[in-house]
Parts: sequence; C-alpha cells; structure tokens
Amino acid sequence: MTWSRALKETARDGLSIERTRLEPLVALRGACGVAIVVGLTLWLGSPTLAVSSAFGAFSAGLATFQRSWRPRPALALAAAAGLAVSTFLGYLAAAHTATFVVMLAVWTLLTGMAWAVGPVSGLVATQMVAVMLVTVTLPTSLLGAVEHAALIGLGGVVQAALIVLFPVRPWGVQRDALADALAAVADYARRLRQDPVAPFDPTPLMDARSAAALTPRQARRRPRQLRGYRLLAERIRPVLASLADPVVGAAAEGPERDRARELLGATATVLDAVAHAIRRGVTVRLPPEAMAVLEVPPTGPKLDGAARRAALRLMALVNDVVESSDEPVETVTAEGGRDRRYLPSPTPAGRVRVVWRALRRESRWSSPVFRHAVRVSVVASGGYLLGSALPWGHGYWAPLTSVMVLRPDFGQTFSRGVARFTGTLAGVLVAGVVVALADPAPWVSALLAVACVGSLYLLMRTGFIVASACIGAYVVFLLGIAGAAPGETVQARVALTLLGGVLAMAAYVVFPAWETPLLRDRLADWLAANGHYATAVFDAHARPADRRPRQVREALLDARAARAAWEQLEARAQREPVRHRGLSRRAAREAQTALSTTGRVTMLLEAHLPDHAAPPSAEAGEFAAALRTALPEAAAAVRERRPLDWEPLGEVLERWQRRAGDRPGVAVRGAELLLEALEDLADVLKVAPPGRR
Repeated sequence: MTWSRALKETARDGLSIERTRLEPLVALRGACGVAIVVGLTLWLGSPTLAVSSAFGAFSAGLATFQRSWRPRPALALAAAAGLAVSTFLGYLAAAHTATFVVMLAVWTLLTGMAWAVGPVSGLVATQMVAVMLVTVTLPTSLLGAVEHAALIGLGGVVQAALIVLFPVRPWGVQRDALADALAAVADYARRLRQDPVAPFDPTPLMDARSAAALTPRQARRRPRQLRGYRLLAERIRPVLASLADPVVGAAAEGPERDRARELLGATATVLDAVAHAIRRGVTVRLPPEAMAVLEVPPTGPKLDGAARRAALRLMALVNDVVESSDEPVETVTAEGGRDRRYLPSPTPAGRVRVVWRALRRESRWSSPVFRHAVRVSVVASGGYLLGSALPWGHGYWAPLTSVMVLRPDFGQTFSRGVARFTGTLAGVLVAGVVVALADPAPWVSALLAVACVGSLYLLMRTGFIVASACIGAYVVFLLGIAGAAPGETVQARVALTLLGGVLAMAAYVVFPAWETPLLRDRLADWLAANGHYATAVFDAHARPADRRPRQVREALLDARAARAAWEQLEARAQREPVRHRGLSRRAAREAQTALSTTGRVTMLLEAHLPDHAAPPSAEAGEFAAALRTALPEAAAAVRERRPLDWEPLGEVLERWQRRAGDRPGVAVRGAELLLEALEDLADVLKVAPPGRR
C-alpha cells in the first residue's frame, strides 16, 4: 500500500462515526461522580483544587468504560491508585524542569510497556502519564503533592462507590459476551443451511471464555443465567459443522440435506432465544415449532451413518440448553471432570507472574510494544521541552496529545492523530465561543464541564473524533473554573494539539514498528498450533481408551489464540504503507483460507471422537506420528520462505486408504481433507524463481 492511500484510509477511519448501543444511565452515573468531586472541592476548597480533583474522577470513570471482565469498582480504584501515584511523583519533580523531564521519560517508558499486559492496562497507563503532565501547572510542595494525590484518589473512590450503590445492568459485560457467543453459533447454524462449509469466527467464544474467569466469590454471586451455556455452545459448534458437511455429514442433496437444514434452522432459533434472554435478563421463551423439529420424526430417522450420529448428538445438546434455561444442570467438562461453571481467576501472585512474563516477552528491540514505549518516552519528553519553549503557555498540551495519540501500531496512531486534531478543534471552538459570549461563573463552568463528561461517557464508543471533541470542550470549561481567558485557551489548545499530533505521527515514521514483516512468523505459529490440534485429535482416534480430552481442549485453545494473533496482525499490516516481499496480500488471504480449512477439518474429526471402548486404530496413530514429525520442518519452511513438503504425510495416508478399502471411516476422510488443505497452503506459499518474481 502506498503512503498516500495509507494516509487516506487512516484519516477516513479516524473521522468515521459508528452507530452503537448507548448506555445513558451508566454515562449519567459516571458524570455524577465527576460532579460530586468537582462540586465538593469547589465549595470547600478553591477553583484550583476543583480542577485538580476533576482529573481523578474523570480518568477513573473513563477506566470503567473500557472493555474488561474485571469488576467496575476494582477498575476505578486501580485507576485512581495509579493516578494518585503518578500525581505525587509529578508534583515532587515539577519544581525543576530537568528532573521532571527525566522522570517523565522514565515514567512514559514504563507505562508504554503496560500495553504488553493488555489494551485496558495500556489505556489506564496512558491516563497516568496525562495526569502527570497536567500536574506541572499546579503548586508544588510535599504537602501539596499529598493533598492533590489524595484528591485524585478521592475521584476514583467516589466512582467506585457510585457503581456499588447504583448498579446499572450488573454483570452486563459477561451477559453480552455469553449472548454474543450463543448468537454467533446460531448465526453459524443459519449460514450452514446455505453454505455447508461456511467459515466461523471463534472470537465470540474466546471472549465468553475470558469473561468466565471469576474468583470463587464472584462465581457464587453470578446470576444463574450465566452458568453452563458457554460449554454447551462450544460443544454444539463442531456438531453443527459435522452435520452440515457434505463429506462426513448429510448428503449434498435430497431428503438428508432437507432434514439437516431443518435441524440447523431449529437450533439457530433456540440459541437466538437463549441469547436474547441472557442479554436482557428475562425468562427464556422457546418456540414450540423449533422444539418439535429437534425430535426424531414419527416416520423414523431420515439421516444415516455419521450424519445420524451428529443429529442425535445435536438434539441431546440442544435439550441440555433447554434444561439449563429452567434449572442449571451438572455437566461433564471437556477436561473430563465436573463442570465448576466458571474458570478460576488468577490469584494476585498469579497476576504478578502473568504481568512479569508479558513484560519479559516484549522486552526486546524487535517488539512493537517495546518500540512503542521508547517512542512515547522520547516524544513526551521532547514535546514537553518544545511546548514549554513556545510563548502560548500550557505547553504540556503538546506532549499530552502525543501520548494520547501514540499506539503500538501504525493504523491507530495516524487515525487517532487526525481524529484528535479535528475533534479537539471542533470542541475547543464551540466551548470557546460559549465562554466568550456568556462569560459563565465558576459554578456554571463546572456544570458545563460535567455535561461534556457525560457526553463523552455516552458517545465514547461512537468514534475517537467525538470523544476528542467532548474532551476539548471539557478542558476549556474546566480551565474556565480557574478563570483562564477563553481566547488564549482556544488558541493555545488548537496550536499545541496540532503540534502534539504532528510529533506523534513523525515519531512513528522515523522510528516505526511495522507489522508486515512478521506475517510469516505468525502464519508459521498458526500452522504449528493447528498441527498440534490435529495431532491430538488423531491420537484420540488412534487410542480411544487412552484419550485425554484435556489435551485436545488445550490444543484447540492454542489454535484459536494463534488464529486470533494472525488475524490481528494481518489486519494491521493491511493498513501499513510497506510491502513484504515474502508474502503478498493475496497469498496471505489464500494462506488464511487454507489454515482455516485445516482447523475446520480437525473440528469435524473432534465431533466424531470414538468412545473409550472403541478399538484402537494403528493407521490413525501412524498419521498422527507423521504429522507430528513434519510440523517443525514445515513451520521453519514458512518462516524461511522455503517450499513445504507434505510427501511423507501423503505416503502414510495412501497406506491408510488402501487398508480402509471401499468403506473409509470419518477419520480417513478427515485425513484426506486435512492433507488437501495443507497442500493448498504449500501451493500458496510456493516461491517463484528470482527472475519471475
């Protein structure tokens, strides 16, 4: 992609406004938290204290709106604690410019590495840097540092208390995650009626699994509707695929296909009804017409062989869904034990280990997160010095904009830069006109600032340009409490915002962290993960008595994580103005299709795992051993741009086919489809001679 096209697309993304579901009560609660803190400090203290305290309540409330499975009060308190520490350190160093610049560089480097833990941690860390930059404008002393840090922490305590006292849709994010997973499986069943090999995005199932990670106390307090459904959705999905597949399931045409379409449609209807009930927190209403379809017809079974087994399994699973809608049932997990109905959340010590491993993993020069941390550290300290040297005042706005704009990837950085300047320009101009014409008193300015905060909380998910406009107006009204001149505020805010955005974009151009060269590495990781998943399933077919469901389950989760990492990297690479000679965009799409097929074929085989009492299959064991041997060399070949060789695997499959004769089983057909997909991958990644590239 050329630079002109990349800039055009990122600018379009930054200026876009999306339609999304609004939560006015949640936004009102967050705005009330800011209003309480600002009102109390304005009444009992001074306008300067009101301005300082507003940042704590505002940032703590902003943290609770991020997509996270943790309890919202805990997010508010954690954000407030980090903001208080950042404020205290900023006050201690603000008296000397050199000391403050050194501390700012070190602090931004540490907070930039927070993106290694996750996006929520990265966003909260960004707010901590923003608060540290703001503190340099206020009085500095040890007592003042403690006082203002306490006010910042008070804002988080107020936000957390409001969430506890006035809960709005409790367990809402967990409800949405589970409902989205069920709705995704329902949509998959509906699409399988027309396309028997329709793709499926496992992201909703991954989100539902993450949302199910709870502490024992949370698990006891969790609503009944959040129990049991996730595992049922996980088990229904492969059965749907095996029923619809024309190779191992129902015939492509005829009565079998008609019956399969009826079962798929009825399953989709039931899952949609359950998803709606979970999302709304109401009683499940199951349509009787769909339930009638999910029974053996009075005229007898219309399916035969593997398709009939899949249909009976599907009916049993949907029946479990129906029973769970009335009363939670005890089920057997994929790991072979009793279902605890929740995933244990890591202990505090476990979280520390997870964070430490994430930081160590990203502490290398080639890591996009580490390069982002270095980039934001240099830009923040340099932008502060440059903004301080300019005659407009409020020099911290330039590095503040740079910190809020910079992200570890190119697309978000440039789209947010355009959105930040455009939205800030609109918000500052509107607020400046209001202040200039009305000349509001401090209390009126405080009310207008709170209104802007409420608008931000309400419209935050519609686009960064809208959020920037609300923040720009909020800052103007907030500084109006302390008596700042509106003309000076507008002029300085616009100019320094533009300067900060330009610095952020220029820093990424000078010191980039391109994702495109990593495409082959992520593709090799996905191939290896899918291969391990297939090996675990074939081992289960080879030795049913020794089958370990936990091994298959963990391999499936690793394959999903590898696929998600590839898709995230590939989406970012598409927006970058660079070209990787080892893998074209077309080859990347076709390789993704081939690997998605390998995962789908393995899922079909998992749906037909034999019973523990079934006889072992030596041929399946030989195929699994050959695949296990070929995987390391294949992954290395993908990384090093060498041709893939699946010939030894093909020889093992030919022997298996000869022994199977005219009646091959599901495992043989699955091995054929798997090898075909792997050969397609080899054809896609075939490197042309140097003279014909």
